Amino acid sequence: MPEKLERLTARMKACRICVETPKGRPLPHEPRPVFQVTSTARLLIAGQAPGTRVHGSGRPFTDPSGVRLRQWLGMDETLFYDERHVAIVPMGFCFPGQDDKGADLPPRPECAPAWRAELLSHLSAVELILCLGRPAQLWHLGEFAAEDLTTAVRNWRHGYALRPRILPLPHPSWRNNAWLKKHPWFAEELLPVLRREIAGLFPMHRSS
Repeated sequence: MPEKLERLTARMKACRICVETPKGRPLPHEPRPVFQVTSTARLLIAGQAPGTRVHGSGRPFTDPSGVRLRQWLGMDETLFYDERHVAIVPMGFCFPGQDDKGADLPPRPECAPAWRAELLSHLSAVELILCLGRPAQLWHLGEFAAEDLTTAVRNWRHGYALRPRILPLPHPSWRNNAWLKKHPWFAEELLPVLRREIAGLFPMHRSS
């Protein structure tokens, strides 16, 4: 890893802004930033924030969402967790806590403005960005993010024409099962494109 990126990731891992200088209520537990990044990664997965299981493991997508995401990608765990090829950088690095109904809160508002632009400047090898959920779509797609998630995903060709290519996706959480059932075109139209992209980026790797 280049020295500048190594210093940056060390600072990110030690970050405590959501506790020490929060916007609103501070993080209700000790920060544990979770991300995966090197300068050689060709795929960037831009998620939302770690959930409870990922907060415990310290490794991205070690939960049912990760299982579904790897199925969408047609990718096995070996490649998925190979930081030389795959960067996983959520909009919020730490588990944000849960609301009264047990749902994960949105990514912390301090995180992306503090770190994201600088970090992305080191990822010049990235050819494809996957935006999982609304916060990532708004950040990476800008004017092409549309007015809501469904419209953004339906209009995926706008981001696909950019460089690096950007594909907006719903979050693979089980909480989106109803959305997936309501919008079968996602599996029929967009997932084949996604899997072709992954196969093209990593032709020597095959899902087991």
